[in-house]
Formats: sequence, C-alpha cells, structure tokens
Amino acid sequence: MSLLFALVLWVHLFSAMVLVGGSFFIWLVVWPASYKIAKDEADRTRMVGRIAKRFAYFTHGTVVALVLSGLYLAAPYIEAPALLLSTFAGDVLLAKMVLVVSAVSLMYANNIYHGRKIMRLVTEGRLDDVKRVRRLTHVASYVTLGLLVAITVLGAVLVAG
Repeated sequence: MSLLFALVLWVHLFSAMVLVGGSFFIWLVVWPASYKIAKDEADRTRMVGRIAKRFAYFTHGTVVALVLSGLYLAAPYIEAPALLLSTFAGDVLLAKMVLVVSAVSLMYANNIYHGRKIMRLVTEGRLDDVKRVRRLTHVASYVTLGLLVAITVLGAVLVAG
C-alpha cells in the first residue's frame, strides 16, 4: 500500500465518520434535546435550523472529500469497467456507488427544499404546517441515514473482501 493510497483511505474514512457520526448526533442528541431546551416551537425550530446550517458546512466538505477519495480508491474498477460486473468487489462497489448517488441526492433535496420551507413557515407563524413538513423531512432523513449505514456496511464488506 502506497503512502498516497493510505492517506486517501484515511481521508475517506475520517470523512465518513464525520458525516455519518454527525448525522446520527443531530438526530439522536440535538433533535431530542431541543424539546427540553426551547419550549416555543418557533424558537426550537430556529435553534435546530442554525445547528443544522452549521453542520451543513461540514457536510459539504465531507461529501466532496468522500466522492473524490472514493473515486481515487475505486480507480482500478473505473479504469476497467468489466471488473464492476465480473467480481464480487466490483458488484459491492457498484451497489455502493448507486447508494451514494441516492443518499447524496436525497440528503440535498430534502435539506434544501424542506429546510428552507420549514424556516419560511416558522417566519410566517404557520406552526401547524411546520409540523406537517417536518414529518416528511424526518422520513427523508431517516431513509438517508439508512442509506449511509448501508454504504458504510458495504465499505466494510469491501475491506474485508
């Protein structure tokens, strides 16, 4: 294993840890705690929105790092596409690629569309509509978390090979 490969692998693993771990932290710690910190729905939504916006800066960086490092690590399979369909590792990598595109697309579509909509509804004082939209965004977020877990498991399968 070359030093460059080891460094890129470390960046990939560290980025995955920040993205997946941070996402679970938001949903398992920040969100439930927000109910105890702020009783007012509008205040709580603004607080969680600010935390999520701050985390988004890290999310953007880790997604870029994961995609770039993932492409580097997958280069042998990308350069010889027949390997993607003729080997176990290629099958796992192809499945991982499909899940990555799905997770990133869902994550950004959900956060951009619903996140902005929730903040607009809070500003307008339409808190019942906020609750309805929030249920949709929670489903999308949990599906995204499930996809991230599946991607992580497939990564472990590739390493264990």
